[in-house]
Amino acid sequence: MNLSIYTREFGTNLKLAYPVIVGMLGHTVVQLIDNIMVGQLGTAELASVSLGNSFVFVAMSLGIGFSTAITPIIAESFGAKNHNKVRYVFVHGLILCFGLGLVLALMALCAQPLLSQMGQPEEVVALAKPYLFWVSLSLVPLVGFQGLRQFAEGLFQTRLAMYATLMGNVINVLLNYLLIFGLYGFPELGVEGAALGTVFSRCAMVLFMVINVRNKKSFKRYNRKLFRVRLQKSIFKRIISLGFPSALQMFFEITFFTSAIWMSGLLGKDPQAANQIALNLTSMTYMVALGLGVTAMIRVGNEKGRQNFIALRRVAMSNFLLVFLMSSLFCLFFIVTHDSLPWFYLDGNAPEITSDIYMVVEIASNLILIAAFFQIADGLQAVVLGALRGIQDVIVPAFLIFISYGALGFPLSYYLGLKTEWATSGIWMGLLTGLTLSALLLIIRFQYLSQKLDS
Repeated sequence: MNLSIYTREFGTNLKLAYPVIVGMLGHTVVQLIDNIMVGQLGTAELASVSLGNSFVFVAMSLGIGFSTAITPIIAESFGAKNHNKVRYVFVHGLILCFGLGLVLALMALCAQPLLSQMGQPEEVVALAKPYLFWVSLSLVPLVGFQGLRQFAEGLFQTRLAMYATLMGNVINVLLNYLLIFGLYGFPELGVEGAALGTVFSRCAMVLFMVINVRNKKSFKRYNRKLFRVRLQKSIFKRIISLGFPSALQMFFEITFFTSAIWMSGLLGKDPQAANQIALNLTSMTYMVALGLGVTAMIRVGNEKGRQNFIALRRVAMSNFLLVFLMSSLFCLFFIVTHDSLPWFYLDGNAPEITSDIYMVVEIASNLILIAAFFQIADGLQAVVLGALRGIQDVIVPAFLIFISYGALGFPLSYYLGLKTEWATSGIWMGLLTGLTLSALLLIIRFQYLSQKLDS
C-alpha cells in the first residue's frame, strides 16, 4: 500500500483540525482547571465535581451530539455551491440548538434530587448539589455555542470556535481563582464558585461567536435578514433525522464513561476522585481524536457534495492513519508518566499528606496505565465515526456503539468493578473492551459503505 497518498493529506487535515482540537480541549481544560483548583480543597470536593459533572456530561452529550448534524449538511451544501441552503440550515440549526439547550438544562435541574438516592458519600452529595445547579444552567449557552460552531466549521472556518474557547478559558480561570478561594474581596464559594466561573465563561463564548458570525466578511451572504427566513418543516426534519442518532451515539459513549463515575462512587470517595483524575486526562487526549473526527466529517461531507468518492475515501483514510500515529504517542506518554500525573491534581506540598491522598494517587496511577492501552481504539472510533457522519450514516453506527458499550462494555465494567477484587481497575477494563469493539465495528462499517460509494 502506498502510504504517501494518505500522508500528503496530513497537512490539510492538521490545518483544519488544530483549531478544532484547541477548541475541543477548551471544554476539557475548563474541567481540568476546576479539578486542579477544587482538588486543593480536598478529595471530597474533587469527588463532588466528578459527581455533579456526571449528570451534566450526559445532557451535554445529547446537545453536542445533536449539533454535529449541522456540519455535514452545511459542508455538503457548501461543496455543491448551494449557498441559499447553507443559510437556511444555519437558521434552522440555531433554533434547534438553543431550544434543545433549554430543555437539557431543565432536565439536568430536575435530576438534582437523584444525587441523594445513588448511594454516593453524603459529604460528596452535599457539595455536588449547588455545583450541579449552576453548571446545568450553563447548558443553554453551551449548546447554543455548538450551533454557531458547527455552522462555521461546515464552511471550513475552524479557528473562530478556537478563539472563543480560549477567551472563555481565560475568563473561567480568573473567576475560579477569585470565587473558589474568595480573593480580592470576592466571596469564598468553594465548589460553587467553580460552577459560576463555568456559567459566565460559556455565556461569553456565545457572545463572541454571535458578534463574529454577524460581522465577519466570509459569513455575510449567510447572515442577511435571518429573521425573515421562512421556516421549513423539511429542513427541521432533516437536521433532526441526522441529529437524533448522532446525539444517541455520543449519549451512549458519555453514559458509558459516566457509569464509571457512579460505580466508582459506590466504592468510596477515594476511588471516585481517582476515577475523575484519570477520566479528565483521557478526555484531553480524546479531544485530539474528536478534532480529527470533525476534520474527517467536514472533508468527507464536502467531497460527498462534489460527488468525488475516490477523494472521499482518500481523505478519510488519511485521517484514520493520522489519529493512529498520534494515539500511539499518547499511549506511550501515559505509560511513562502514569505514576506522576495524579500529583498535578492534589496538594503534594502539604506538611502532612493524608492517607486519602496516597490512596487516590495509587488508584489513579493504575487507571492511567489502563487508559494508555485504549488510546488507539478510542482515537480510531472517534475519527471513523466522524467520517461516517460526513456521509450522513448515523443510524447503524448508533446501534453498533450501543452494542459495544451497552451489551459488552458496561456489563463487564459492572462485574469486574463491583463483583471482583479488581474494583476501579475492573471498571476501566470494561471501558477498554467496549472501546475496542466499537472501533472494530465502525471501521468495518466505513469500509463497506465507502467501497459501495466508490463502485
